[in-house]
Amino acid sequence: MSTYRDAGVDLAAAERHVDRIGPLVTASWGPNVVGGFGGFAAGVELPDGYRRPVMMLSTDGVGTKLDIARRSGLWDGVGYDLVAMCCDDLAVVGAEPIAFVDYLAVGALAGDRDARIVASIARACAEAGAALVGGETAEHPGVMDHDAVDLAGAALGVVERGREITGETIRPGDVVLGLPSPNLRSNGFSLVRKVLDGVDLDARFPGEEATVAEVLLRPSVLYGRAALAASRTGLVKGMAHITGGGLPGNLIRPLPEGCRVTLDRAAWTVPDVFRVIQHTGGISDESMAETFNLGIGFCLVVDGGSVDTVTEAMVAEGLSATVVGRVTEGRRSVALA
Repeated sequence: MSTYRDAGVDLAAAERHVDRIGPLVTASWGPNVVGGFGGFAAGVELPDGYRRPVMMLSTDGVGTKLDIARRSGLWDGVGYDLVAMCCDDLAVVGAEPIAFVDYLAVGALAGDRDARIVASIARACAEAGAALVGGETAEHPGVMDHDAVDLAGAALGVVERGREITGETIRPGDVVLGLPSPNLRSNGFSLVRKVLDGVDLDARFPGEEATVAEVLLRPSVLYGRAALAASRTGLVKGMAHITGGGLPGNLIRPLPEGCRVTLDRAAWTVPDVFRVIQHTGGISDESMAETFNLGIGFCLVVDGGSVDTVTEAMVAEGLSATVVGRVTEGRRSVALA
């Protein structure tokens, strides 16, 4: 007689996995979490102070960066990539993240690997201020390779009705503040993997003491707390999370008609990892700009007179900002000069 285990699904291993990750998950919980670990669902009470709360949802995944993690066995940063992709999207509209769920799909369970992934998610959730209230780890034998991993998540946030950051008040004369990204985050890895195909991941990365894998897998910066601190000043007109599509593809999203942004490439230093990838792959400046963040992971649009106040709010949360561009009158667009 055939069994579920014969088909490739190990229920005993799944139970051990749940037992192992329980303390990791609940470490991200605060007193607002309702329910227990291991149930069918859990929830959160809304934070105090909201009169007309609007619930916001965002979902995303880590993408093909996971293939580098699989090949190198370095999993401890991927949770930050996942949480950043979801919670930083919420921050763009001024929403405070309050809860997070993850979905981990594997070809077969691997106790140490899977626990490290969940631990990474839980740590990132704690830093972002979102309780990791639940998730799913699914085995897909025969559909995914034995050592394959995919990772996705969803974040729940809340913002006061009328205080959403929409971009509709952006006007010519405003300036763009950029928050630095020292690494690739989790975007553009399909191109990275093509460019570096055949490269030894254990070799030293050019100009670094770290290996190729260690450089590529550096975790995403979490911008949410700093962005929300800036939004609470009431001086932020629009924000953009620089993910797939790069600066031009994301910064255009909050712009109203009649507003054009020109970014000054000389206003920030592009990290060497981007230069190495561009040189190795013979990639054009245009393709680099539409694929990678180029060292700016998050943008805010403010009035020129508000720069100091907004910047100080973010510095208090541990992140600095630089004026990287300006809004002028013209066709709705973003250009790098």
